[in-house]
This record gives sequence, C-alpha cells and structure tokens, in this order.
Amino acid sequence: MLEGLMNLLSVCWKPFIKGDSSETGAAVGVNGNYNGDGDDFEKDGLLWFRDIGKYGSGEYSMAVVQANQVLEDQSQIESGSFGTFVGVYDGHGGPDVARYVCDNLFRNFQAISAEDYGVVTPETIRNTFLETENGFTAVVSELFNVRPSIATVGSCCLVGVIYQQTLFIANLGDSRVVLGKKVGNTGGMAAIQLSSEHNANLEEVRHELKSLHPHDPQIVALKHGVWRVKGIIQVSRSIGDVYMKHSEYNTDQIAPKFRLPEEVVMPILSATPSILTHAIQPSDSFLIFASDGLWEHLSNEEAVEIVHNNPRAGIAKRLVKAALHEAAKKREMRYSDLRKIDKRVRRHFHDDITVIVLFLNYDQISRGSANGPNVSVRSALEH
Repeated sequence: MLEGLMNLLSVCWKPFIKGDSSETGAAVGVNGNYNGDGDDFEKDGLLWFRDIGKYGSGEYSMAVVQANQVLEDQSQIESGSFGTFVGVYDGHGGPDVARYVCDNLFRNFQAISAEDYGVVTPETIRNTFLETENGFTAVVSELFNVRPSIATVGSCCLVGVIYQQTLFIANLGDSRVVLGKKVGNTGGMAAIQLSSEHNANLEEVRHELKSLHPHDPQIVALKHGVWRVKGIIQVSRSIGDVYMKHSEYNTDQIAPKFRLPEEVVMPILSATPSILTHAIQPSDSFLIFASDGLWEHLSNEEAVEIVHNNPRAGIAKRLVKAALHEAAKKREMRYSDLRKIDKRVRRHFHDDITVIVLFLNYDQISRGSANGPNVSVRSALEH
C-alpha cells in the first residue's frame, strides 16, 4: 500500500488527451503516450498550450507556463453525456496535492453524481470536494512517518460544471473564473467574476476567519506587507495543508516554518468550497478559468477584452503571454529576456500560470451535451 502511494505521488505526467479521436485523428493512452503527430500539443520553452479544441458545449483553449522548479499547477477538461467539468488546481508547497486532485476529483464527482442518477446539485459538488479532501488526508496518514512534508502541501481548487443549462462554480483558494457577457447589441463585453476567493488579503476573508476563531488573536497576521493565516499561508481554504486541520500532523516532524505553537483544536483552513449557481443565458459568451498567477498581472476587464478582441485559436496562450509581458514590465525588463530565465529562478518574476477559456455555444447547451464529443484533457508539463 505504502509503495503504491509513493508511486502515485512521484509520477510526472505528460500532456495528454483521451477520447476526442474523431477530432484529432489520433488517440492518447492513459500514460500520456501520444500516438499521433503531436500537432495538438505544442511547447515553447516553459509554455505548454493547446490552441483550440472542441468540447460538448463549444470550443476551448488551454495554456500553462511553468515558473517553479516542478510545475505546481494542474488542470483538466472532461466533457460527455453528463455535461462538462473544468478544473484548475493551483498547488503550493509542492505538486502532490494538485496532482492528486487532478487524478481523483472528477472520479469522485462521477461516483457521487451517479448515486443521484446523474443529477448535479451544489451538494453533489460539495461532497465531491470533501471526498477528495478525505482521500488526500488518508494518503498523508499513510506517508507521514516516512515523508512528513506531505502534510504541508496543499492546493487551491477551482471547478466549473455545466449541467444541462446550469453552470456551477465551486472554489477553494484564490484561483478565479470570469464570465464574458455580451452587452445588449452594443458589441461590448462585460466582465463578471463568478468565483468567491479565499485569500487573507481580502478584508471579508479576515473577518470570516476572526469570526470562526474568536479566541485566537493571531488567526491572521501581517507579514512583510501581506496578510497570512497564522502568519504562514495566504489562502483560507484548500485541499491538503492537513497540518492546519488535524493536530496529529502539527508536530516537530514538519519544518519549523509550518509548526504552529499551539494545538490545532479545530481546522484552521477549510475544504468546503464556495459554490455559485448560474443559469446560462444566450448572452454568455465565454468563461476564463485561471490560477492566480494570471490575475496578479491582468484585471478581469483586461482579460475579457483580450478574449473578445482576438481570434479564438491560441487565446489562452495569448492571455498567458499578456500576463508575462506585464510581469516583465514590472521588473523593467524585456519579455524576450524573461523567456530566457530558467524555471525555479523564474518564480521570482511570476508564478506558474494556468488558463482555460471555454467558449459557450448556447444552442448546443440548450440541446444538451449527449451528442457532443467525449473529451478528457489534462494539462501538465514534463519536468
């Protein structure tokens, strides 16, 4: 059992797409072994992208750029008769939780929704998150004595589910999804943020933490101009980070910078997502799902304007590059010079950035997704 878990957590995934072979003319195996000519996936230095593809309710574009020594972002699109499932998982402290979530969250979603005969509700998604949290906590329980650092790894988790004509958005942490919505007949496009964020730099999040922990005056602390939960971590909700949730993992075995001086009597971080339900309208044009690495450099309005004013093919890559240009500008350097910086050192200039753009075809959505292509895409870089 232990050996199997170690293998699960040490695997390095390659870009792959399963199904959708009618579109690509080739299939990809579950181990990421591409059997076609490679045209569907391209790599430019530390930037991986798929310019355009089809899913059950329209088209999509994906891109990810690596900044850390090991890529800590993961993402996926799953589309079939049930609808469409999109996930962006922004890891911290290492890649293990983001990889675990990418391996298991959608599987748990399938199993839990099957119990309700395929019906999707907010409770379905909430239970999916909690089942995934419990699963990773079990992994930590198995590995803790041989690898205590596994208790200090976590991941933000942003999920979108299109079920019939309803969009569900669930979030832990500070990734974000923004809707591009047509403004009447003006030709304009409004930017509407659909996700709630859980970052201690937001006043409402600090207020929530203080309300939940009234007897802990140090529940949030300002360190180097940044608000952090217990002075350690910015996000207040996540999968993983079990040292902040269970006292048996807050021990001398973990690194001193994570060690809490007092016993964890109740979970400090939460794995219960904020969930929004949105009835999809004909004016809803596209959705931008992205890790916070994008939003550090682009506003909601800037991102929506870029998508609205440029071709669909390659639009996720265009958003990533726009963020990188801004990151270079902030450091008074050229984008061409930024591109030459190696991973790990690159993290001093920007974070790993993942972007998925879903274009919404209302006619297809209103007819249902049963006849759309079955798609299973997971983005990751070799490292």
